[in-house]
Amino acid sequence: MSLRKHQTRAYWRDPTKEDLFREAFGLPDDEQPLGEVHAMLAMSGEDEAYSGKLYLSTSFLTFTSLDRRSCRLTLPLATIRRVEKLAPGQDGTAVGAFALALTLFHGLRIILQLNSLRPTNDAFCANLRIRLKASLPLMKALKPFANTFFSEYFLAPERDGAAAGDDEGRTKKKKDDEAVGELISFGDEKDKGKGREVDADEPWTTEWGTESGFHIGLGMTFKFPGDPRKLRERSKMKLWKSFLTQYGRNLTLIRYPSFTRLVLVGLPNRLRGEIWELTCGSMFLRLHNPGVYAQILRDHEGRRSASTDDIEKDLHRSLPEYPAYQDTKGIDTMRRVLTAYAWSNPALGYCQAMNLVAASFLIYMSEEQCFWCLTVLCDRLLPGYYSPSMYGTVLDQRVFEHLVQRCLPFLHEHFVRADIQLSVASLPWFLSLYISSMPMVFAFRIIDCFFLMGPKVLFQVGLAILKLNGPELLGTTDDGAFINVLKAYFATLGDSAYPNSHDPKQRQITKFQELFVVAFREFSIITDDTIASERKRFRAEVLVSIETFAKRTAIRNLASTGRLDKTQLGLAYDHFQLAVLRMRDLEREQALKAGAGANGGGSRSRAGSTASPRASPTSQTPVSPSLLGEDDARPPKEETRPEDRIDRNAFGGFLADVATWARDEKIVRNGLLEHVERKAVDHKLVDKVFAKWDREGKGSVSFQDIVYGLDGVLFNDLMQNVAWLFSIYDSDGDGYLSKDEILQVSEALLYIFRNEPGDRYLGSVSNLIQNLFEFAESTKPDPNALPSSANTAPPPAASAEVDDQDRPFLSLATFRMCILADALLEDFFDSDLTASWRLEVLVPEEKPKPQTIAGGWWSGIVNAVVTDENKERFNRLADEVGKRLDIQTVEQRPSIGKLDAAAAAIEPTARDSLFSTSTSRNKPTSAAARRASETPSNPLSAAAMRMPAYPSAPPPADMGDNPWADAQSPHAGASGGGAAGGVHDIDVQALAQQAMQRPQFAVDVAAPEGEGEGDEPYGGEADDGLLGQVDAMLQADEAAGQPQPQ
Repeated sequence: MSLRKHQTRAYWRDPTKEDLFREAFGLPDDEQPLGEVHAMLAMSGEDEAYSGKLYLSTSFLTFTSLDRRSCRLTLPLATIRRVEKLAPGQDGTAVGAFALALTLFHGLRIILQLNSLRPTNDAFCANLRIRLKASLPLMKALKPFANTFFSEYFLAPERDGAAAGDDEGRTKKKKDDEAVGELISFGDEKDKGKGREVDADEPWTTEWGTESGFHIGLGMTFKFPGDPRKLRERSKMKLWKSFLTQYGRNLTLIRYPSFTRLVLVGLPNRLRGEIWELTCGSMFLRLHNPGVYAQILRDHEGRRSASTDDIEKDLHRSLPEYPAYQDTKGIDTMRRVLTAYAWSNPALGYCQAMNLVAASFLIYMSEEQCFWCLTVLCDRLLPGYYSPSMYGTVLDQRVFEHLVQRCLPFLHEHFVRADIQLSVASLPWFLSLYISSMPMVFAFRIIDCFFLMGPKVLFQVGLAILKLNGPELLGTTDDGAFINVLKAYFATLGDSAYPNSHDPKQRQITKFQELFVVAFREFSIITDDTIASERKRFRAEVLVSIETFAKRTAIRNLASTGRLDKTQLGLAYDHFQLAVLRMRDLEREQALKAGAGANGGGSRSRAGSTASPRASPTSQTPVSPSLLGEDDARPPKEETRPEDRIDRNAFGGFLADVATWARDEKIVRNGLLEHVERKAVDHKLVDKVFAKWDREGKGSVSFQDIVYGLDGVLFNDLMQNVAWLFSIYDSDGDGYLSKDEILQVSEALLYIFRNEPGDRYLGSVSNLIQNLFEFAESTKPDPNALPSSANTAPPPAASAEVDDQDRPFLSLATFRMCILADALLEDFFDSDLTASWRLEVLVPEEKPKPQTIAGGWWSGIVNAVVTDENKERFNRLADEVGKRLDIQTVEQRPSIGKLDAAAAAIEPTARDSLFSTSTSRNKPTSAAARRASETPSNPLSAAAMRMPAYPSAPPPADMGDNPWADAQSPHAGASGGGAAGGVHDIDVQALAQQAMQRPQFAVDVAAPEGEGEGDEPYGGEADDGLLGQVDAMLQADEAAGQPQPQ
């Protein structure tokens, strides 16, 4: 697989059928579909029924109607209390139908009529029975978990009894209402609840756990943004109470058509966090991971990292106008959430603008709810938005620019002519979910729809903003004027869209209502499929830009580049990255295999990545005071985002890519077709090279280590290559080789020459072994000799035990002399070894070519067909055909390739002794004679013997200029493209900083307690007409036949 293919898979993975199933229903990543049937769903006692598909997974029963919008159900199997098969015609079922009645946790009764073939229905019911038994342990924890939802408290039987007139229930309700604060009352109760300070007896919590009441956000203590009267909280709560009573709540809620309408109107403050949990699916993650959030805080108490330092810098810049974040309680709450997420996902850690999103969520959600919601947001809804390179944000900005060009061509042409960079304004919109740009009360309305409908909402709203401000934007000439027009518009979103109209109803329409109508009606053509196809279209362009910047940054940050030039450094980086990506793919596959048998529905893993380290909640250690903001101690900082390194296995693949002798290459011919198969071949020599290049002894090598290692082999001459091989096997660095090390050297040479034709290299290595051992025996000191003087002393590294066979006794000078005695080995070390190190081009640079309509269409077809996977499939098919027809030939390609067939056929000559016949092994050798043997006067080693024992160390950083250091740094995460089409480089980090500078809006100021409780509707509308603002929009959508994904 090519480097670009590996990089693409590292950023974006095409979803499988199972992934699409999980995303459609917001299920955890370990859920596996087990079966599906055609079915019809209806509520017991109601005539309205919906046809669709019923799915069964590991822990859930899900349903979606045929139009994929009218009715949806995501039901944990643990919430099913009873399953019964209905008789034909019972409860309105058709005669002869296969029907089931499900009684749920909250008392709802659902009728499911299975319309598939009888064997399919029987198999589905058998699997359902098995999974229901497997869900029994979770049923015990269901009631405490359900008590963490506000809807459970809101619809409690005691409160219903109070509304019916029961005195005891009325007293209980009044007491609870006073504790909760400004809970909306719907009975004949006329006293208003009074807000007060929170104490330990409150029936809610803003932290975690199942024993402290329902979970709610900081708004319960510090008030929710906006005026409850203008937001019509009372009317919304009435409508939601009716819906939740009829169609279930929290875990058992059924999304009937009115659910979408209620969300579009705007969620009530106290239900917003719960509905966000439901629509994005984080509710189910929290159900399957009880206590994990608190366990992460306990496990990382007192620990510090680069991410936690960045979090501390941004804590006081997160919605500073909101009262909760002017108080230590709000700051500590946000610190814990962001810290827990940074530790749970160290590969991502913390990114700018994440604090702004978390601060907004915490207004309506508890810490634990916010943690899991943030997990779903970063992993599934907006992947890559909050990564170090922000590749997801860059890609979506490229998509948004193209959608502007397609839907608003006049504006796009004006932006190109005036050189206005659209991303200056739009990137903070997407990165902060519009929180940084518009009043919170309106941004939360957009987030309501975002969790319900998906990321397409961000694009639809963005296009609507540009369209509504089109005339003013056409008059702008630079980025500053462009931003000022949008700022003025956002500041008046609550004003009337038609202030001069004579129609009172038209004057009541606000600019924000107009924005919603334009976004969801006029831009309904922007669907999830549109966004997915546009992302796939531009991701190659964005990938090249991001990876080019990452390469330049990595090379500029090198402490030393040695003698490698700019091109060689780029190629070395490409090969290193390929090894890193291969290693990650292997780790991911191993993790998936290990998790396939271990996952029982209780663990969570990230899509497209290995399972994140989630500890099981066993320890009851209290949460760290440092995480609670009470400890000023500064523990040592840990690095949560370590540099890229490759282990020994990955290094073997890297070495096979850059050294011809570390791989086997076979040329496979099937008639007229030919392809080359490469395979890495492991050996102890690879271990030695890895240990030599691992300068820090960490068991892995970094890119800097790779540069140092390549600098020591790419520029060597004869003597330096001999010294390099000697140093590889001189493990103790004493300048001598022992007998075992000599044997290992010979084995390494045989490994290098294994694919060479003939026996000449084999004969040369055989002669070398004999020469090495002959000289080693001849220079071995006589144990009977008496060291009469310093001249007869043994070699420096010799031990007192002179008969130790492993003691060092072969020096580099002697090793050189033996190598140079063979002409073939001399040629190999002189040029062939250096030439065997080849940094091949993995990513050829192709200049963009202008494409015509026909050319773009044809190239699209070619690119879709001619892929790496298709090439591999075709080669496998050709191999099978070649084997069956007996026309396949396989040729082993030599690693060195120095000898042709004629030269390889020459028999190796017998070795010549390096010593005279008068040499006596038993005669003691004098120091002068030993020096003469180590420094012979023959031409083979006259000057060579005076060279140092090891290659010179790489030059320090200050001695050589980094060839990449002078290059101007492009913008971080630049989105590809050029001036054509109005595409600009995107300075992601600068725009992320801009998202932090959020203006303050008067409409976000919370109203004093006690206000907003009146029953007067805002703007003169009655409660019955509250949903009228979205009916026309939905009817137009239905008439156009556009699907509205949930």
